[in-house]
Amino acid sequence: MRRPPQLGPDPNELIWLPEDAFARAFAQHASPEEQALLAATQRPLAAGCIGTPVGRPAWKDLPSWFLVAEEDRMIPAENQRFMAERIKARVRTAPVDHLPMLTRPSVVVGIVLEAVREIDRNG
Repeated sequence: MRRPPQLGPDPNELIWLPEDAFARAFAQHASPEEQALLAATQRPLAAGCIGTPVGRPAWKDLPSWFLVAEEDRMIPAENQRFMAERIKARVRTAPVDHLPMLTRPSVVVGIVLEAVREIDRNG
């Protein structure tokens, strides 16, 4: 298994994903053109937001679904399963990378439609 890229803030306290990480870890199932576009248009993460407290998360009050991305090289599947269990989500798994909304949209859409149908059924 490949390791995720080492990330750290730049002099402006922004965290950028290295360009080669899109092919290695972030979206390895995307085409080379998609990977280049992702790298060129990425928006950085402000390092300060990592420790910023937030309000009550919606998953405490609303039903949740969680896609465990079995081929995610950024967040290990064991960590994803832990997060899904913690929020009492309905768990679905698929052999997808960290960006399935781009590389396997049909999987993501299927889960969203499942959620809509269940919420419609249960009001």
